[in-house]
Amino acid sequence: MTETHENTAVVIVGAGVAGLTLGNFLLRNGIDCIVLEKHSRAYVEQRQRAGTIDTFGVRMFREWGLEEVLAGDAIPESEFGFYIDGEAMPIDVDDDDNESLYCPQQVLVRNLTDVFLRDGGDLRYEAADVSLEDVTGERPLVRYQSADGSAKAVNCDFLAGCDGFHGVSRRSIPASALTEYSHAYGYNWLSALAAVPTNPSAMAIHSLGLAGMIPRGPHATRIYLQCPADDTAEQWPDERIWSELEARFGTPVSTGEIVDKRIVPLRSVVFDPMSYGKLYLLGDAAHIVPPMSAKGIHLALHDTEVFARAVIRQVKEGDSDLLDSYSATCLPHIWNYQAFATWITDTMHNAGFTGYEGEFRKQIARAELQRQFTSAAANRLFSELTAGTN
Repeated sequence: MTETHENTAVVIVGAGVAGLTLGNFLLRNGIDCIVLEKHSRAYVEQRQRAGTIDTFGVRMFREWGLEEVLAGDAIPESEFGFYIDGEAMPIDVDDDDNESLYCPQQVLVRNLTDVFLRDGGDLRYEAADVSLEDVTGERPLVRYQSADGSAKAVNCDFLAGCDGFHGVSRRSIPASALTEYSHAYGYNWLSALAAVPTNPSAMAIHSLGLAGMIPRGPHATRIYLQCPADDTAEQWPDERIWSELEARFGTPVSTGEIVDKRIVPLRSVVFDPMSYGKLYLLGDAAHIVPPMSAKGIHLALHDTEVFARAVIRQVKEGDSDLLDSYSATCLPHIWNYQAFATWITDTMHNAGFTGYEGEFRKQIARAELQRQFTSAAANRLFSELTAGTN
C-alpha cells in the first residue's frame, strides 16, 4: 500500500481536553498541528466523563481568547453542598474569587472541537494503528491508517501525547526511561449516569459509605457510591443504587432511568519525567488523580498551557529553555494537587465508613472536616486548592 507523507510542526495524539486545547492554542499562534483521534467524532463527543473547570481553567481560557468554549451546559459550582450523617451541611467556602464551573467533559470537548474546526484546524478521526517512531530524532515520524484505509506518515518537530492513561504515547517510551509512582485506594466507586435532574447536588458522608450526586446537564446526573474494591457493576441493580443513595443522603433523592453504570478504580499515578526526546506527555498520559479531587481537567489544562507556551517560544524565538524544563515545571504542580487529591479522598471516605481504616481514622477525618467550618485559614487553603489557584 502506498504511504502518503506529510510534514507539520506538532502532531497531537488524542482529541480530548488536553489535545483540543493545545490544538486551539497552537492554531491561534500560527503554529501548524495535526490532531489524531482513534475514535469517531460521535463517540468522542458523546463519551460521558466527569468535568469541573476550576477558576484556573476558566481564567486560562479567557486569557487565551477562548472563553466561548465554556458556553453550553456548564453549571455554576456554587450550587454544591454536603450531607453528613443525613444532615445538610452547606460548607461556606470563601469563594469571592471562585469562578469554577461544572462542565460535562463532553460539552467542553464538543465546544473545543467546534472552535478548532471553525478556525481551520486539522482534526483526523478514526486514525487507526498509530505508531510513534524515532521520537528521540530530529524529526519524529507518526504512522497511522486513516478512516478510508489509506496509510499515512507525518514528520513533525514535536509530539504531544494527549491520548490518556492507556494510549500509545506513553507506551512508546521505554519503561526504563520512566519512573512510575502510584497509590491504590482500598475502595472503588460505582459510577452511574441517570437521566434525571440533580437533586440534591451534593456529596454525602455516611457510615454506609460516601455518596455523590453531581449535575452533568439540566436532565442528567452522575451518581457515585463508595463500594468495595472487588465489587462489580452487576452487583448494583438500579433499585439498590436508589436505595443506597437515599440511605446515605438521609433525604429523598430524584430517581429515574439509569443509562450507564460501571466501577471506577480510585488511584493516584505520576510518571516522571513527562517527556522523552521530542515526545511530551500531557494530562492522563502522565498522571491520574482520583475523581474525588475533581482535578483531572485542571492538571491536563495546566500541562497544556505550559507545553503550548514552550512550543510557541521555540518556534517563534528559537529558545528551547521552556521545552527543556517542561517536566520540571509541571511535576511540582502535579505533586501539589496529588497531595490535595489524596487528602480529600481519604478524608471524605474515612469520615463515614470505618471498614477501611477504622474508627480512629474516622475521628481524625471528622476533625479535618470540622476545620473547614471553623478555621478561616483552613477554609482559605481549601478554597485555593478547589479553585486551582494554589
